[in-house]
Amino acid sequence: MWWWESGHDDVRCSAAVTLTHEHALRLEECLAGDGVAVIPTDTVYGLSCNPGSAKAVRRVYELKERPPAKPAAVMFFSLGAALESLAELGPRTRSAIGSLLPGPVTLLLPNPERRFPLACDPLEAGSALLGLRVPAFAGPLAVLAGVEAPAAQSSANLSGGPDPRRLGDVPIELRAGADLVLDGGELPGVASTVIDLSEYEQSGRWRVVREGPLDAAFLQTALAGSC
Repeated sequence: MWWWESGHDDVRCSAAVTLTHEHALRLEECLAGDGVAVIPTDTVYGLSCNPGSAKAVRRVYELKERPPAKPAAVMFFSLGAALESLAELGPRTRSAIGSLLPGPVTLLLPNPERRFPLACDPLEAGSALLGLRVPAFAGPLAVLAGVEAPAAQSSANLSGGPDPRRLGDVPIELRAGADLVLDGGELPGVASTVIDLSEYEQSGRWRVVREGPLDAAFLQTALAGSC
């Protein structure tokens, strides 16, 4: 397992595969400021930063060459933190969230409070959606579930490029431009399923925006039970 901090010449290696409390603390420190981190998730490697830092969000977009109009997801490291932060969500939506998260899914939710505008509405166009991610951090990545701060999150690739399964698949310019790089080994390599729940509270309607690890039968069962 490798971790590396941009701007330093030393690269340190541990024979262990499991991320440690020290790695989680370093990630929290990175997110607390204007830093950018490359981290493993339950799907692919991602770029993460403080969603309230204009400088950090801008750096992520510039590193990825991401279109400025394209919103980023907001990732919480635990389901409890997500539900506590988004207290305005209705009971049906909260039930759906509990059925699907933590897991390899991004949920598009109503955002009437316009939370996390730098990530969710980068061009201030009045977008009323929030893309929510809560990965299932388990096994070697379990310590990351204790990180308290949310993060703006996007795949650690150049815009339109392949999703990185291994740290070595992350473009070198992204690794070099990040302040913290965490190696979680080989990941599943399929980006999260994206589900639009923006009308779910009122009508129970939902739709898959991007297919991913969760199949249609699982989604039908999980969301039918939340209605």
